[in-house]
Amino acid sequence: MAPMDGNETRFLEIGRRLRAYRLGRGLTAEHIADRLGLSRAAIYRLEKGEVVKIETIQRIADLLDVSVASLLGVSVEYYDNAVAYFERMRQLEEEAEQVLAHFSPFSYLLSSDDYARAVAEAIRESTPTDAGDGAAARQVEELIRILQERRGHAGRRKPLIVSIVGLQDLERLLRDGVIGRFDLAPEVWAERRAVARREVKRLADMMREEPMGIQIGLVEETLPQQTFQIFRQKGRTFVAMSPFRFADHPNIRNGVAMVTETPEAVHLFEGLIGTLWQRARKGADGARRLMRLLQTTGDGALREAP
Repeated sequence: MAPMDGNETRFLEIGRRLRAYRLGRGLTAEHIADRLGLSRAAIYRLEKGEVVKIETIQRIADLLDVSVASLLGVSVEYYDNAVAYFERMRQLEEEAEQVLAHFSPFSYLLSSDDYARAVAEAIRESTPTDAGDGAAARQVEELIRILQERRGHAGRRKPLIVSIVGLQDLERLLRDGVIGRFDLAPEVWAERRAVARREVKRLADMMREEPMGIQIGLVEETLPQQTFQIFRQKGRTFVAMSPFRFADHPNIRNGVAMVTETPEAVHLFEGLIGTLWQRARKGADGARRLMRLLQTTGDGALREAP
């Protein structure tokens, strides 16, 4: 297959952003097509990179309640919900050769199946159930599907993953467990804390063994509340910043995430992750610190379930 030229790449990126925003709004291709007077097939072609007229871009932007600049990817893309943002992450990871991540409590791409299942339940638990039309529940399931796709793709493609992990984030995870709220049955809460302990032990094993393509740095100082990830592709680098989180007490509803490939942002965030990496504990030293954390947050140190 011949490589794409610059214009083809730009239209493909517009199509990908269109899909991310559409999913984030909970809209089907049929809905967009009906509102714009187009066929469903035409919308799917747009999402796959077909040339788009500026008038169509304006109409789509108005329908999705985003700016034309965000849809075009000019300077910064903004995402006001987790479904749209993590769909965009999935797209960027598909072409990334390297992923450098500060994601709390650690890069989701490194998680086990057991942990991922618990995260899905925590996300469901954290979502209000008072939406009469079921929209909130549908968005939750869409997000879980996207997260599963991300893990599956990373497992097959195996990009280089550098994960900056905060010791304080892991301590909170161990004390609370993988939960969406506190009013869980005691036996459920105990199992979710057990999941967290197994996952931190697994993280320590990975630090000790240093598997090919995975680098983990453990930072003991306070890390930024807003997580960020750097996606290095062939000839392009993106930075994504997000207030969304899951695992312990997920936030998938409130905040605004951003994606950009402006040189200044890339330079600053690469500098930040480089500085954090230099300060981090790595390898066997980091693994020993995690094992001490597990000892100090054992059953006797855990708060009692209600």
